[in-house]
Amino acid sequence: MSATLATAPKNNPVPVSAATENPAPSGLEITTPVRDEQNSPGWFLARAEAAWAEFQKLPMPGIKDENWRYSSSKKIELADHTPAAAPTTANTSAALAATQGLKERAARFVFVNDVLVESDTANLPAGVVCVTFADALRDHGDVLKQHFMQREMTLGSAKFAALHLAHVKAGVVIIVPKNVAVEKPVEVFHWVVGDHAAIFPHTLVVTGDNAEISVVDHYRSLEGEGGLSIAIADLIGGRGSKITYAACQELADDAQALHLSSIVAERDAAVKSFQVQLGASFSRSESVSDLVGEGSRSDMLSVSLPIGEQIVDQRTLQNHKAPHASSDLLYKNALYGKSRSIFSGLITVDEGAHYTDAYQTCRNLLNSNEAEATSLPGLEINADQVKCSHGATSGPISDEELFYLKARGISDGESRKLIIEGFLAGVIERFGNGELLDTLVARIDEKLERAA
Repeated sequence: MSATLATAPKNNPVPVSAATENPAPSGLEITTPVRDEQNSPGWFLARAEAAWAEFQKLPMPGIKDENWRYSSSKKIELADHTPAAAPTTANTSAALAATQGLKERAARFVFVNDVLVESDTANLPAGVVCVTFADALRDHGDVLKQHFMQREMTLGSAKFAALHLAHVKAGVVIIVPKNVAVEKPVEVFHWVVGDHAAIFPHTLVVTGDNAEISVVDHYRSLEGEGGLSIAIADLIGGRGSKITYAACQELADDAQALHLSSIVAERDAAVKSFQVQLGASFSRSESVSDLVGEGSRSDMLSVSLPIGEQIVDQRTLQNHKAPHASSDLLYKNALYGKSRSIFSGLITVDEGAHYTDAYQTCRNLLNSNEAEATSLPGLEINADQVKCSHGATSGPISDEELFYLKARGISDGESRKLIIEGFLAGVIERFGNGELLDTLVARIDEKLERAA
């Protein structure tokens, strides 16, 4: 018996195969963004409109795109998602009940589907601006105009960044004046609820000379199928300032996540960024550090724990533009089941950026014969008298470590969990907040229980 393709109906001359390969645009591909034209400045409305046109013009990254090597932009299913609807009273109550963050904090914001449902800024020092993105557009438009999404997206997600700019309406803007230190972190929760709902959170941090601030963003799911977060963080460190930033992604297992961060470190500034990838079926982070001032420093840290068939895609750029600057990247991935991780990182040293000190390390711990880790570190050096190194390792838990623990009566599963917690905790500790360390270790422990 042989099979043939069914004949297309006379009122639909398009072949079945062609219709399948080229489905009509839908979802986020065609949903016109809704903007607050009354309360938004003209420059922002113009940029948002231009971004929507750019999104529609740009093609989806293809398999020949070097920035998507070993990955696939098709994992981000734009056609299946629409902008999240406003939360119901029940949604808001459930999100607030589930929001358990740091006890010691300077401020907290809670968003549900890009709508602010709670804020507390009572513990902020005088002079610090810490407001929603919408309020910043109204009251601090000059700062946003100078710093909001000013860097070209060079790591592969220009189309998604354009979509973010076209839809963005939620997030937090923090402006810390010269010589002011905010001792406790600012914590922001972004909840997504509803079937195939998409959110577009934005974080902008600008520090004056010798100022200090820590910020923690959480991305979480409440209920509903799927879910998509396309988030961007702009971190601008003024002279001698210190910024510590963490993005903790814990979306549902069937969600998708994209986080793009851009760092600018001026003279003697130190910016530490930390990516935590625990949720989503597909998560991609793109992190760029531009060291533009002499003596500046960037620490780029990440941990991920993919299980099942989760995919974690990581792209980084340490861009040294000034002399006597330093950067240190440490990414650790612990993989279970049929999960995959992709790391592609590049250190560039521009002409004149002498005495650069740059390091890049990616370590992968494989806990299954079917898990797969791909690492692509790289260097481009165009200056003299520099110290640069990069490296990547992948392998299973050592038999010696397992034997040591099992010989002391600890089960195989518990031994593996302890080793992985220690493997990842070494990175988390560098964030410098003990309460966040305890929280993340507990979340990692919960996921390890599921992986066992």
